Amino acid sequence: MDLLERLTQTPSVPGREARIRAVIEEYVTAKTLFDEIHTDAMGSLIAVRKARPLDGQAVDKPVKVMLAAHMDQIGFLVRHIDDNGFVRLNPVGGFDTRNLFARTVRVCAKDGDLPGVMNPGGRPIHIATEEEKKKVPLIGDFFVDLGISADDVRAKVQIGDMVVLDGPFHHVGDYVVSQCLDNRVGCWAQIRALENLSHHSCDIYAAWTVQEEVGLRGATAAAFGIDPDIGIACDTTLCCKTPGVPDEDRVTVPGDGVALHVMDSSMISDIGLIEDLERIAAQKGIKYQRAILPRGGQDGAAIQRSRSGVRTVSFACPVKYIHTVTEMSHKDDLESYPALLTAWLETL
Repeated sequence: MDLLERLTQTPSVPGREARIRAVIEEYVTAKTLFDEIHTDAMGSLIAVRKARPLDGQAVDKPVKVMLAAHMDQIGFLVRHIDDNGFVRLNPVGGFDTRNLFARTVRVCAKDGDLPGVMNPGGRPIHIATEEEKKKVPLIGDFFVDLGISADDVRAKVQIGDMVVLDGPFHHVGDYVVSQCLDNRVGCWAQIRALENLSHHSCDIYAAWTVQEEVGLRGATAAAFGIDPDIGIACDTTLCCKTPGVPDEDRVTVPGDGVALHVMDSSMISDIGLIEDLERIAAQKGIKYQRAILPRGGQDGAAIQRSRSGVRTVSFACPVKYIHTVTEMSHKDDLESYPALLTAWLETL
């Protein structure tokens, strides 16, 4: 889990993915996993691995497979510094503000990261009215306290600096817990699958994309440039098998394996690809489950609609408490994710 931990602890919000891109590029380059690697105009990292068939013979017109895992995490950009040095934020990605109270954060400034504390404005519980206690604050009510003077804040921080929630990576029972498992898990699984891949007759274009959390923007450009025959989105999905959620709304079951997204609100997966993956999973004894996400989308939608259309399916790791700093993924689901992707690629 060392690689996954490193990925989760590297801050990169939409439009500010340089840090995580550098970590991934350094790792895959050191492992010599690809024949070519470049960064496109939007900032997505695209690595090409030409066909490596088992018999060593050249492949005539190999199938072109695009894998896509978004690198960005939900976070904020600095939008204002007031006269007292408090930093106001603009979100990049979707937050439930009920999860933002009393959080430590990192303000990623040009000359180094600054630790801070995020809270909403208003009076503490000791002096708040009953009505004030019931209020759920809006994103715009939150600010960051850096514990330094306004002059020092203005000297160190500028509009547009990224801010991320600060949460450690650790093991809890059969799970790993961290911030931004969505979607560092997809980035990790894509790397692990290719590390374990011994042969394949297809050309693989692995893309670690930008700005997914604000509208699948990087994948749209990357898919147009790659022009794949088949697309595989590598992401996460909801796992709501928790108190307070009816069983019919759980989406996935923790420990039942990687989810094959039948559909979400952005795309419907190619049923033929799902059935192929299920057949391979059954042959190899790899855990998997089908899932439908009523709302939400992922990079597969951008790939599927690219140019004249692409056969596409979405892989997703079940994650409990998604879009918080305590996201949880079952280790069995993490194990099955790259295992199934590797097994499928070896059949092409």
